Amino acid sequence: MFDAMDVGILSFVIAAISVEWHLNPTQMGWIGSVNSIGMAVGAFGFGLLADRIGRKNVFMLTLVLFSLASGLSAFSTTLTFFLILRFFVGAGLGGELPVASTLVSESVSAKERGRVVVLLESFWAAGWLIAALIAYFVIPEFGWRIALIITALPAFYAIYLRRNLPDSPKFELEGKPKQSFGAKMKLIWSKPYARRTTMLWIVWFTVVFSYYGMFLWLPSVMVIKGFDMIHSFKYVLIMTLAQLPGYFTAAWLIERTGRKFVLSTYLIGTAASALAFGNSDTLTMLLISGAFLSFFNLGAWGALYAYSPEQYPTSVRATGSGMAAAVGRIGGIFGPLLVGSLLAAGHGFEVVFGIFCGAIIIGVLAVIVLGTETKQMELE
Repeated sequence: MFDAMDVGILSFVIAAISVEWHLNPTQMGWIGSVNSIGMAVGAFGFGLLADRIGRKNVFMLTLVLFSLASGLSAFSTTLTFFLILRFFVGAGLGGELPVASTLVSESVSAKERGRVVVLLESFWAAGWLIAALIAYFVIPEFGWRIALIITALPAFYAIYLRRNLPDSPKFELEGKPKQSFGAKMKLIWSKPYARRTTMLWIVWFTVVFSYYGMFLWLPSVMVIKGFDMIHSFKYVLIMTLAQLPGYFTAAWLIERTGRKFVLSTYLIGTAASALAFGNSDTLTMLLISGAFLSFFNLGAWGALYAYSPEQYPTSVRATGSGMAAAVGRIGGIFGPLLVGSLLAAGHGFEVVFGIFCGAIIIGVLAVIVLGTETKQMELE
Protein backbone atom coordinates (compact mmCIF):
# COMPACT_ATOMS: atom_id res chain seq x y z
CA MET A 1 0.00 0.00 0.00
CA PHE A 2 2.80 2.42 0.92
CA ASP A 3 4.71 1.45 -2.26
CA ALA A 4 1.72 2.26 -4.43
CA MET A 5 1.01 5.48 -2.56
CA ASP A 6 4.54 6.59 -3.41
CA VAL A 7 4.39 5.63 -7.11
CA GLY A 8 0.85 7.01 -7.40
CA ILE A 9 1.77 10.35 -5.81
CA LEU A 10 4.63 10.65 -8.30
CA SER A 11 2.25 10.46 -11.28
CA PHE A 12 0.25 13.40 -9.88
CA VAL A 13 3.37 15.31 -8.81
CA ILE A 14 4.76 15.05 -12.37
CA ALA A 15 1.61 16.78 -13.62
CA ALA A 16 1.94 19.50 -10.94
CA ILE A 17 5.68 20.25 -11.18
CA SER A 18 5.63 20.22 -14.97
CA VAL A 19 3.48 23.36 -14.68
CA GLU A 20 5.55 24.94 -11.87
CA TRP A 21 8.97 24.14 -13.37
CA HIS A 22 7.88 24.49 -17.03
CA LEU A 23 9.03 20.96 -17.94
CA ASN A 24 8.80 19.60 -21.47
CA PRO A 25 7.47 16.04 -22.16
CA THR A 26 11.01 14.58 -22.35
CA GLN A 27 11.91 15.95 -18.88
CA MET A 28 8.60 14.64 -17.51
CA GLY A 29 9.45 11.22 -18.94
CA TRP A 30 12.83 11.25 -17.20
CA ILE A 31 11.20 11.58 -13.77
CA GLY A 32 9.39 8.27 -14.24
CA SER A 33 12.41 6.65 -15.84
CA VAL A 34 14.87 7.58 -13.06
CA ASN A 35 12.43 6.00 -10.61
CA SER A 36 12.63 2.80 -12.68
CA ILE A 37 16.44 2.90 -12.91
CA GLY A 38 16.47 2.90 -9.10
CA MET A 39 13.91 0.08 -9.04
CA ALA A 40 16.06 -2.05 -11.35
CA VAL A 41 19.11 -1.56 -9.12
CA GLY A 42 17.05 -2.16 -5.97
CA ALA A 43 15.28 -5.30 -7.23
CA PHE A 44 18.60 -6.84 -8.27
CA GLY A 45 20.65 -5.85 -5.21
CA PHE A 46 18.06 -6.31 -2.49
CA GLY A 47 16.87 -9.61 -4.00
CA LEU A 48 20.41 -10.98 -3.59
CA LEU A 49 20.61 -9.53 -0.08
CA ALA A 50 17.30 -11.11 0.96
CA ASP A 51 18.70 -14.57 0.16
CA ARG A 52 21.68 -13.72 2.39
CA ILE A 53 20.37 -11.85 5.46
CA GLY A 54 16.67 -12.74 5.41
CA ARG A 55 13.43 -11.45 3.93
CA LYS A 56 12.33 -9.47 7.01
CA ASN A 57 15.54 -7.43 7.37
CA VAL A 58 15.54 -6.39 3.72
CA PHE A 59 11.79 -5.65 3.85
CA MET A 60 12.34 -3.13 6.68
CA LEU A 61 15.48 -1.63 5.12
CA THR A 62 13.79 -0.93 1.79
CA LEU A 63 10.69 0.52 3.48
CA VAL A 64 12.79 3.07 5.40
CA LEU A 65 14.87 3.91 2.29
CA PHE A 66 12.01 4.73 -0.05
CA SER A 67 9.95 6.57 2.61
CA LEU A 68 12.76 8.90 3.74
CA ALA A 69 14.00 9.60 0.20
CA SER A 70 10.44 10.39 -0.93
CA GLY A 71 9.90 12.77 1.98
CA LEU A 72 13.22 14.52 1.29
CA SER A 73 12.30 15.00 -2.38
CA ALA A 74 9.63 17.47 -1.18
CA PHE A 75 12.47 19.93 -0.53
CA SER A 76 13.85 19.79 -4.09
CA THR A 77 14.35 23.12 -5.80
CA THR A 78 15.86 21.77 -9.03
CA LEU A 79 14.96 18.91 -11.35
CA THR A 80 18.46 17.38 -10.92
CA PHE A 81 18.16 17.11 -7.11
CA PHE A 82 14.62 15.74 -7.48
CA LEU A 83 15.85 13.07 -9.93
CA ILE A 84 18.71 11.98 -7.60
CA LEU A 85 16.28 11.45 -4.70
CA ARG A 86 13.78 9.64 -6.95
CA PHE A 87 16.56 7.19 -7.81
CA PHE A 88 16.86 6.25 -4.11
CA VAL A 89 13.07 6.08 -3.78
CA GLY A 90 13.05 3.67 -6.73
CA ALA A 91 15.82 1.52 -5.22
CA GLY A 92 13.77 1.03 -2.05
CA LEU A 93 10.55 0.35 -3.93
CA GLY A 94 12.20 -2.01 -6.41
CA GLY A 95 13.80 -4.05 -3.64
CA GLU A 96 10.75 -4.20 -1.40
CA LEU A 97 8.18 -5.49 -3.90
CA PRO A 98 9.71 -8.90 -4.85
CA VAL A 99 11.04 -9.45 -1.31
CA ALA A 100 7.57 -8.92 0.22
CA SER A 101 5.88 -11.37 -2.17
CA THR A 102 8.68 -13.91 -1.53
CA LEU A 103 8.22 -13.56 2.24
CA VAL A 104 4.46 -14.09 2.02
CA SER A 105 4.65 -16.94 -0.52
CA GLU A 106 7.06 -18.80 1.80
CA SER A 107 4.78 -18.30 4.81
CA VAL A 108 1.52 -19.69 3.38
CA SER A 109 0.37 -23.23 2.51
CA ALA A 110 0.39 -24.34 -1.14
CA LYS A 111 -3.39 -24.42 -1.53
CA GLU A 112 -3.76 -20.78 -0.45
CA ARG A 113 -0.47 -19.30 -1.65
CA GLY A 114 -1.58 -17.79 -4.97
CA ARG A 115 -4.75 -16.27 -3.53
CA VAL A 116 -2.96 -14.75 -0.54
CA VAL A 117 -0.15 -13.22 -2.62
CA VAL A 118 -2.70 -11.67 -5.01
CA LEU A 119 -4.61 -10.28 -2.00
CA LEU A 120 -1.29 -8.89 -0.72
CA GLU A 121 -0.82 -7.16 -4.07
CA SER A 122 -4.40 -5.81 -3.95
CA PHE A 123 -3.19 -3.29 -1.38
CA TRP A 124 -1.40 -1.66 -4.32
CA ALA A 125 -4.86 -0.46 -5.40
CA ALA A 126 -5.52 0.89 -1.90
CA GLY A 127 -2.23 2.82 -2.07
CA TRP A 128 -3.11 4.28 -5.47
CA LEU A 129 -6.49 5.36 -4.10
CA ILE A 130 -4.79 7.09 -1.15
CA ALA A 131 -2.40 8.78 -3.59
CA ALA A 132 -5.31 9.93 -5.76
CA LEU A 133 -7.16 11.30 -2.69
CA ILE A 134 -4.03 13.13 -1.48
CA ALA A 135 -3.54 14.52 -4.98
CA TYR A 136 -7.16 15.66 -5.25
CA PHE A 137 -7.43 17.26 -1.79
CA VAL A 138 -3.84 18.22 -0.88
CA ILE A 139 -1.97 19.24 -4.06
CA PRO A 140 -4.43 21.94 -5.30
CA GLU A 141 -4.80 23.40 -1.76
CA PHE A 142 -1.36 22.96 -0.17
CA GLY A 143 0.97 22.09 -3.07
CA TRP A 144 2.90 19.01 -4.20
CA ARG A 145 5.62 19.39 -1.54
CA ILE A 146 3.18 18.69 1.33
CA ALA A 147 1.93 15.62 -0.57
CA LEU A 148 5.50 14.27 -0.75
CA ILE A 149 6.17 14.98 2.94
CA ILE A 150 3.19 12.70 3.75
CA THR A 151 4.98 9.86 1.90
CA ALA A 152 7.78 9.90 4.53
CA LEU A 153 5.41 8.68 7.27
CA PRO A 154 5.58 4.94 6.32
CA ALA A 155 9.19 4.86 7.62
CA PHE A 156 7.73 4.67 11.15
CA TYR A 157 5.98 1.40 10.19
CA ALA A 158 9.39 -0.32 10.25
CA ILE A 159 9.42 0.02 14.07
CA TYR A 160 6.24 -2.06 14.27
CA LEU A 161 7.54 -4.62 11.75
CA ARG A 162 10.82 -5.10 13.64
CA ARG A 163 8.96 -6.08 16.80
CA ASN A 164 6.05 -8.07 15.39
CA LEU A 165 6.84 -9.56 11.96
CA PRO A 166 8.34 -13.09 11.83
CA ASP A 167 10.81 -13.94 9.07
CA SER A 168 10.13 -16.57 6.42
CA PRO A 169 10.00 -20.08 7.98
CA LYS A 170 11.47 -21.59 4.79
CA PHE A 171 14.42 -19.18 4.86
CA GLU A 172 15.11 -19.92 8.54
CA LEU A 173 14.91 -23.66 7.83
CA GLU A 174 17.38 -23.28 4.95
CA GLY A 175 20.02 -21.88 7.32
CA LYS A 176 22.92 -19.62 6.40
CA PRO A 177 23.28 -19.40 2.60
CA LYS A 178 26.27 -21.21 1.11
CA GLN A 179 25.99 -20.16 -2.53
CA SER A 180 28.02 -17.38 -4.12
CA PHE A 181 26.49 -14.91 -6.57
CA GLY A 182 28.01 -16.86 -9.47
CA ALA A 183 26.53 -20.14 -8.20
CA LYS A 184 23.09 -18.53 -7.89
CA MET A 185 23.24 -17.18 -11.44
CA LYS A 186 24.34 -20.59 -12.70
CA LEU A 187 21.39 -22.23 -10.94
CA ILE A 188 18.85 -19.72 -12.27
CA TRP A 189 20.08 -20.39 -15.83
CA SER A 190 20.60 -24.15 -15.38
CA LYS A 191 18.52 -26.55 -17.47
CA PRO A 192 15.61 -26.98 -14.98
CA TYR A 193 15.11 -23.21 -14.63
CA ALA A 194 16.34 -21.55 -17.85
CA ARG A 195 12.92 -21.77 -19.58
CA ARG A 196 11.19 -20.33 -16.50
CA THR A 197 13.75 -17.51 -16.22
CA THR A 198 13.35 -16.61 -19.91
CA MET A 199 9.57 -16.54 -19.56
CA LEU A 200 9.67 -14.37 -16.41
CA TRP A 201 12.13 -11.87 -17.86
CA ILE A 202 10.03 -11.38 -21.02
CA VAL A 203 6.76 -11.03 -19.08
CA TRP A 204 8.22 -8.69 -16.47
CA PHE A 205 9.79 -6.48 -19.14
CA THR A 206 6.60 -6.13 -21.20
CA VAL A 207 4.30 -5.64 -18.19
CA VAL A 208 6.47 -3.01 -16.45
CA PHE A 209 7.30 -1.24 -19.74
CA SER A 210 3.59 -0.80 -20.50
CA TYR A 211 2.43 -0.15 -16.91
CA TYR A 212 4.82 2.71 -16.15
CA GLY A 213 4.48 4.11 -19.64
CA MET A 214 0.70 4.25 -19.28
CA PHE A 215 -0.04 4.85 -15.59
CA LEU A 216 2.66 7.40 -14.73
CA TRP A 217 1.33 9.45 -17.64
CA LEU A 218 -2.42 9.07 -16.91
CA PRO A 219 -2.95 12.40 -15.07
CA SER A 220 -0.74 14.20 -17.62
CA VAL A 221 -2.61 12.52 -20.52
CA MET A 222 -5.88 13.91 -19.17
CA VAL A 223 -4.33 17.41 -18.85
CA ILE A 224 -2.91 17.21 -22.41
CA LYS A 225 -6.34 16.09 -23.68
CA GLY A 226 -7.72 19.39 -22.40
CA PHE A 227 -9.01 18.77 -18.87
CA ASP A 228 -7.82 21.03 -16.03
CA MET A 229 -5.62 19.51 -13.31
CA ILE A 230 -8.31 19.12 -10.62
CA HIS A 231 -10.75 17.42 -13.03
CA SER A 232 -7.94 15.22 -14.39
CA PHE A 233 -7.05 14.03 -10.86
CA LYS A 234 -10.74 13.28 -10.19
CA TYR A 235 -11.07 11.24 -13.40
CA VAL A 236 -7.91 9.24 -12.63
CA LEU A 237 -9.30 8.56 -9.12
CA ILE A 238 -12.45 7.11 -10.73
CA MET A 239 -10.34 4.91 -13.05
CA THR A 240 -8.22 3.79 -10.09
CA LEU A 241 -11.27 2.42 -8.24
CA ALA A 242 -11.45 -0.34 -10.90
CA GLN A 243 -8.12 -1.76 -9.65
CA LEU A 244 -9.73 -3.34 -6.58
CA PRO A 245 -12.20 -5.63 -8.41
CA GLY A 246 -9.35 -6.46 -10.81
CA TYR A 247 -7.28 -7.83 -7.91
CA PHE A 248 -10.16 -9.55 -6.14
CA THR A 249 -11.37 -11.40 -9.25
CA ALA A 250 -7.78 -12.47 -10.01
CA ALA A 251 -7.40 -13.70 -6.39
CA TRP A 252 -10.65 -15.68 -6.71
CA LEU A 253 -9.69 -17.22 -10.07
CA ILE A 254 -6.00 -17.98 -9.48
CA GLU A 255 -6.52 -21.10 -7.32
CA ARG A 256 -9.40 -22.28 -9.53
CA THR A 257 -8.11 -21.78 -13.07
CA GLY A 258 -4.36 -21.52 -12.45
CA ARG A 259 -1.63 -18.90 -12.82
CA LYS A 260 -1.17 -19.16 -16.60
CA PHE A 261 -4.86 -18.68 -17.38
CA VAL A 262 -5.29 -15.67 -15.09
CA LEU A 263 -2.06 -13.98 -16.17
CA SER A 264 -2.61 -14.42 -19.92
CA THR A 265 -6.35 -13.54 -19.80
CA TYR A 266 -5.83 -10.37 -17.77
CA LEU A 267 -2.92 -9.31 -19.99
CA ILE A 268 -5.09 -9.73 -23.12
CA GLY A 269 -7.71 -7.55 -21.40
CA THR A 270 -5.00 -4.97 -20.65
CA ALA A 271 -3.86 -4.90 -24.29
CA ALA A 272 -7.41 -4.38 -25.59
CA SER A 273 -8.09 -1.64 -22.99
CA ALA A 274 -4.84 0.16 -23.86
CA LEU A 275 -5.82 0.24 -27.53
CA ALA A 276 -9.29 1.57 -26.65
CA PHE A 277 -7.90 4.23 -24.28
CA GLY A 278 -5.40 5.52 -26.82
CA ASN A 279 -8.15 5.92 -29.40
CA SER A 280 -10.77 7.44 -27.07
CA ASP A 281 -11.98 10.90 -28.03
CA THR A 282 -14.81 11.44 -25.51
CA LEU A 283 -14.76 11.65 -21.71
CA THR A 284 -17.10 8.64 -21.40
CA MET A 285 -14.85 6.45 -23.54
CA LEU A 286 -11.73 7.64 -21.66
CA LEU A 287 -13.29 6.77 -18.29
CA ILE A 288 -14.63 3.36 -19.40
CA SER A 289 -11.46 2.24 -21.19
CA GLY A 290 -9.31 3.69 -18.38
CA ALA A 291 -11.32 1.73 -15.79
CA PHE A 292 -10.90 -1.51 -17.79
CA LEU A 293 -7.18 -0.74 -18.14
CA SER A 294 -6.92 -0.49 -14.34
CA PHE A 295 -9.05 -3.62 -13.80
CA PHE A 296 -7.10 -5.94 -16.10
CA ASN A 297 -3.60 -4.54 -15.63
CA LEU A 298 -3.60 -4.70 -11.85
CA GLY A 299 -5.19 -8.17 -11.82
CA ALA A 300 -2.30 -9.28 -14.06
CA TRP A 301 0.23 -7.70 -11.67
CA GLY A 302 -1.23 -9.68 -8.78
CA ALA A 303 -0.95 -12.94 -10.72
CA LEU A 304 2.63 -12.14 -11.77
CA TYR A 305 3.75 -11.54 -8.18
CA ALA A 306 2.14 -14.83 -7.13
CA TYR A 307 3.71 -16.69 -10.07
CA SER A 308 7.31 -15.39 -9.87
CA PRO A 309 8.53 -16.80 -6.51
CA GLU A 310 7.02 -20.20 -7.39
CA GLN A 311 9.55 -20.72 -10.17
CA TYR A 312 12.65 -21.22 -7.95
CA PRO A 313 13.94 -23.14 -4.89
CA THR A 314 14.30 -21.35 -1.53
CA SER A 315 18.06 -20.70 -1.86
CA VAL A 316 17.57 -18.47 -4.93
CA ARG A 317 13.87 -17.56 -4.69
CA ALA A 318 14.35 -13.88 -3.77
CA THR A 319 17.31 -13.60 -6.18
CA GLY A 320 15.34 -15.11 -9.08
CA SER A 321 12.24 -13.01 -8.40
CA GLY A 322 14.36 -9.90 -7.83
CA MET A 323 16.30 -10.35 -11.08
CA ALA A 324 13.09 -10.81 -13.08
CA ALA A 325 11.72 -7.65 -11.47
CA ALA A 326 15.01 -5.83 -12.24
CA VAL A 327 14.72 -6.76 -15.94
CA GLY A 328 11.14 -5.48 -15.75
CA ARG A 329 12.32 -2.17 -14.31
CA ILE A 330 14.54 -1.71 -17.37
CA GLY A 331 11.26 -1.72 -19.30
CA GLY A 332 9.98 0.84 -16.81
CA ILE A 333 12.89 3.11 -17.73
CA PHE A 334 11.98 3.10 -21.42
CA GLY A 335 8.17 3.27 -21.09
CA PRO A 336 7.82 6.85 -19.72
CA LEU A 337 10.70 8.08 -21.93
CA LEU A 338 9.04 6.60 -25.01
CA VAL A 339 5.79 8.45 -24.25
CA GLY A 340 7.65 11.73 -23.74
CA SER A 341 9.71 11.42 -26.92
CA LEU A 342 6.74 10.32 -29.08
CA LEU A 343 4.56 13.18 -27.83
CA ALA A 344 7.42 15.65 -28.36
CA ALA A 345 7.76 14.33 -31.94
CA GLY A 346 4.08 15.04 -32.56
CA HIS A 347 2.66 11.49 -32.44
CA GLY A 348 -0.80 10.94 -30.98
CA PHE A 349 -1.86 8.78 -28.05
CA GLU A 350 -3.24 6.12 -30.41
CA VAL A 351 0.35 5.39 -31.54
CA VAL A 352 1.71 5.41 -27.97
CA PHE A 353 -0.93 3.07 -26.56
CA GLY A 354 -0.80 0.89 -29.69
CA ILE A 355 2.89 0.20 -28.91
CA PHE A 356 2.01 -0.77 -25.33
CA CYS A 357 -0.73 -3.08 -26.64
CA GLY A 358 1.80 -4.87 -28.87
CA ALA A 359 4.30 -5.24 -26.02
CA ILE A 360 1.69 -6.85 -23.76
CA ILE A 361 0.76 -9.37 -26.48
CA ILE A 362 4.43 -10.49 -26.55
CA GLY A 363 4.17 -11.08 -22.79
CA VAL A 364 1.01 -13.15 -23.28
CA LEU A 365 2.76 -15.37 -25.84
CA ALA A 366 5.69 -15.90 -23.43
CA VAL A 367 3.33 -17.09 -20.66
CA ILE A 368 1.40 -19.44 -22.96
CA VAL A 369 4.42 -20.94 -24.77
CA LEU A 370 7.11 -20.97 -22.04
CA GLY A 371 5.16 -20.89 -18.76
CA THR A 372 4.81 -23.85 -16.36
CA GLU A 373 1.62 -24.12 -14.30
CA THR A 374 2.42 -23.95 -10.56
CA LYS A 375 -1.09 -24.00 -9.08
CA GLN A 376 -1.04 -25.55 -5.58
CA MET A 377 2.44 -27.03 -6.10
CA GLU A 378 4.65 -27.21 -3.00
CA LEU A 379 7.58 -24.76 -3.12
CA GLU A 380 10.94 -26.41 -3.76
